[in-house]
Amino acid sequence: MGALSRPETAEGMGMGDLARYLLVSRQNLTGLLSRMEVAGYVHSVPDPAGKRSRLVQLTPAGQQVWQHDAAESIGRYYEQALEGFSSNDMVHTLHYLLKLLDNMKAIDAQQNAGKEES
Repeated sequence: MGALSRPETAEGMGMGDLARYLLVSRQNLTGLLSRMEVAGYVHSVPDPAGKRSRLVQLTPAGQQVWQHDAAESIGRYYEQALEGFSSNDMVHTLHYLLKLLDNMKAIDAQQNAGKEES
């Protein structure tokens, strides 16, 4: 919901772009979006740039849940999880997590390059 609530995604976001943004597979994302669509939180619309492509958008109900329920709960969760961390601790933690993410992306790129060569 957070990815779809950003101003730059007001017109929707393609499945591939959304999967890359969230660092998940399209298969995992499809199941989640299906459940969210049944709940009335998202819907898909035709992509004006491509006849077969679809864009995923938050519905007004999804925006309501994100703005009034989820964002607050997530904020409280992180406040509790980071209790006792100094600003310096958080900076270092973020640095190492970003370094780890870069390494994971490099591994994925190597594995994908190996698949293309096969």
